[in-house]
Amino acid sequence: MDQESHLRRPGDDQELSDLIGRALMGLRDSVIVVISHARQRAIQGFILVFLVILLLWVAAFLYGSFYYSYMPLAAFSTPVHYYYRTDCESPASFLCSYPVANISLMRNNKHVLTFGQAYQMSLQLEMPDSPANHELGMFMIKTTCFSRDGGQVASSARSSMLRYRSDLLRYVGTVLFLPAFLTGVAEQKQVLEVELFSDYTDDPYVPSMTAVIEILSSKVQIYSSQLYIHAHFSGMRYVLFNFPLLSAMVGVFSNFIFLSVVFVLCYVRLLLKVDWGPGQLRTDGLLSDREENTKNNQEEDDKYAAAGTADLMFPSDEPHKSEPSEAIPPIL
Repeated sequence: MDQESHLRRPGDDQELSDLIGRALMGLRDSVIVVISHARQRAIQGFILVFLVILLLWVAAFLYGSFYYSYMPLAAFSTPVHYYYRTDCESPASFLCSYPVANISLMRNNKHVLTFGQAYQMSLQLEMPDSPANHELGMFMIKTTCFSRDGGQVASSARSSMLRYRSDLLRYVGTVLFLPAFLTGVAEQKQVLEVELFSDYTDDPYVPSMTAVIEILSSKVQIYSSQLYIHAHFSGMRYVLFNFPLLSAMVGVFSNFIFLSVVFVLCYVRLLLKVDWGPGQLRTDGLLSDREENTKNNQEEDDKYAAAGTADLMFPSDEPHKSEPSEAIPPIL
């Protein structure tokens, strides 16, 4: 036992503790590296998701801006109110002039008609099925468009009349629909649809500001009237209007691809301009601490190695020197 304890030196315990310390230090460094990489991956994923959402939002905004600036108004309707003179000298006629209506082609200080776009203008007349209208027969409807300075831009004249029904058919219809007529659910009227312009295109140099509708008859009877303007789309506008969902998907996806390519090119160009130095490689504080700990551990290892070499060369526990024995005198 004394020999084993003599052979086991304090330097061996120190080396064992150093090995355990270095192992724990390496384990700590490994954990730090794993946590650092995980944090970097989480930050990169968050930035990637944020950029994708941002690019999608910008792509949708660009498509919406393009759609509302490129697509004209598809339909426009406005009530038509007629005016006429009643100060007649002859008592035989109540109307002294033809019914005339002045309609503005502006909405919120903006032109209703888009320049270069073809439109169909039609007039809807709700007329009573009265003997006066049947006796009227055919009547003319004249439409004239004027510019801001009062110049005539376009004009058209269309004819119309009530649908003919025999007296017997009117009597039978009155008897069958008598309850509805008495309760006010139905009325004895006809609705006429008169096309004023089939392919009207507004001139960008002389845009139309107002439209004047004149019915060339002083005996016509009208319940109400409505002007309808419908756009005739063709080409890309036809696709955008008739397939809005598909067009939106294609437009947003195209904008997203374009913005992504531009962003990647800008990012690569920025990376090529950066001069990566040794100090710029330390992008994380934990990695810097790890390098510092590794350097300190290396310095401690060098110190321990130097101390062990000194112990081997100059051991501290030297064996006690034996005292010289007294000389025995020779026996004579």
